[in-house]
Amino acid sequence: MSSHYPRTFSHIGISVPDLEAAVKFYAEVLGWYVIMEPTTITEDDSDIGQMCTDVFGANWKSFRIAHLSTGDRVGIELFEFPDNQRPDNNLEYWKTGTFHFCVQDPDVEGLVEKIKAHGGKQRMPIRHYYPGEKPYRMVYVEDPFGNVFEIYSHSYELTYSAGAY
Repeated sequence: MSSHYPRTFSHIGISVPDLEAAVKFYAEVLGWYVIMEPTTITEDDSDIGQMCTDVFGANWKSFRIAHLSTGDRVGIELFEFPDNQRPDNNLEYWKTGTFHFCVQDPDVEGLVEKIKAHGGKQRMPIRHYYPGEKPYRMVYVEDPFGNVFEIYSHSYELTYSAGAY
């Protein structure tokens, strides 16, 4: 059996300081479906408690989580940990790890305005790939909690298939 095939994306976990506010932001602004309302998970001998101890180590005590889903069925786990700390610099792109995710919307400009109206930020001007040739646009933004993400007007494949640089 060959293991050479592209895996699909299942979900991403995002830490936030206010779970209800984050669920509201992502549901209202990005239109993501709420799959599971905010729930508290406690360190105990339950299956989920044991799995979390495997991930976080002992003495994590508790956290809150909600599950959402994008229009193309990618899961979004929003986590609220008790001692949530916002980093001084929320775009440490030079460090190993995930530094952003990207959503797609043909109305980049409209989504940016909606993000700003709901407490988020626009981090840069909207840029055009293939100016004058194709209508591909992109921008970096952040949610009201400092999580950086990107918006593309067109699919990843279309944007890069001919070399966007």
